[in-house]
Amino acid sequence: MNDLYDAVTRRIVAALEAGAPPWIQPWGSHPADPYPINLSTGRAYRGVNVLLLNLQAAACGFARNRWMTYRQALAIGAHVRKGATGTPVVLFKLKEVGAAGEKPDAEDAPRRVYPLLRTFVVFNAEQIEGLPAELLPERIEAAEWNPLASAERLLDASGADIQYGGSKPFYVPGEDRIQLPPRSAFPGESAFYGTALHELTHWTGHPERCNRPLLPRQSIEAYAFEELIAEMGAAFLCAHCGLPGRLEHASYIDAWLGALRQDKRLIFTAAARAQAAADFVLGLAGHGPGGLPQVADAVEVAA
Repeated sequence: MNDLYDAVTRRIVAALEAGAPPWIQPWGSHPADPYPINLSTGRAYRGVNVLLLNLQAAACGFARNRWMTYRQALAIGAHVRKGATGTPVVLFKLKEVGAAGEKPDAEDAPRRVYPLLRTFVVFNAEQIEGLPAELLPERIEAAEWNPLASAERLLDASGADIQYGGSKPFYVPGEDRIQLPPRSAFPGESAFYGTALHELTHWTGHPERCNRPLLPRQSIEAYAFEELIAEMGAAFLCAHCGLPGRLEHASYIDAWLGALRQDKRLIFTAAARAQAAADFVLGLAGHGPGGLPQVADAVEVAA
C-alpha cells in the first residue's frame, strides 16, 4: 500500500514541479468532458483519481476524458488497441473482519476495520476500438447549461453571505462571510467565478457544513493545507460548470511540494476533502449526492 501512495504522490509532485497542477483542466475553455467518467457505467471518477486521469489525459493529448477497464471494453464488444498503455486508478474502502481467534460471523465477536487500497488499470476512449457510438455523444450545450448560469446557481443556492468591495477575495471564518472584489474588477467571467468558487470551498469548512477545522499537520502548515483543498474543490466545481480551472494561489506551490515529499498520503486526504466540499456545494444546488454521476473507483482516506 505504501508503494502505491508513494507512486501517486511522485506523479503529483512532478506535475507541480512542471507548473501544471493536476486539478486544472488540460482541455482549455470548452472541454468535451470536464471531469473523468467511466464509459461503461457513466459514473464519475472522484478524489485523487480525478487528478491521475487529468494528468494522463494532458500528457497523452486525449480529447475525451472518458475511460474504462479492459474487461469492460470486452463486455460491450469493443477492445483495447494493441500496444496501448493503461492508466492506474485507485479504489479505497474499509474492510471489517473479526478479531484474531474469533469467529467473524458471531454477532458479539469483536470486529476491527482496516483500509483496503487496490489499483485498477483503465484505458481512454481513444485507446479503445469498436466503441458503440452512443457511448461518445457529442457535447451539446443546452441553453439552461450556460456555464455562467450554472456557476451563478451554485453561489445562489449556497446561501453564503457574499459581500463585494475591496481589492482582495477572502473568507472570514469568524464572521462566516465571503468577501469578493466587485465583478468589474475581474478580467472576465471565468476569473470571477473561479475565484468565487475557491472562496466558497473555504466556506464549506464551517463546523455546520463539512466541519473542516484548520488544524496543524506534521508536514504542512494548516492554512497551506486548507488552500490545497480549496484549489482542488474549486477546480472540481469549475469542471462541473464547464469553466476552466484556475490556480488561485501559486505562492503555496513550494509549501505543497515540501509537504508532499514528506507525507505520501497528503494528496489522498486533501483530494477526499476537496471532493466532500464540492459534493456539499452541489448538493445545496439540488444536483443530488455529489452533484455529479455516481462514484467510480472513488478514493477516501482518513486524516
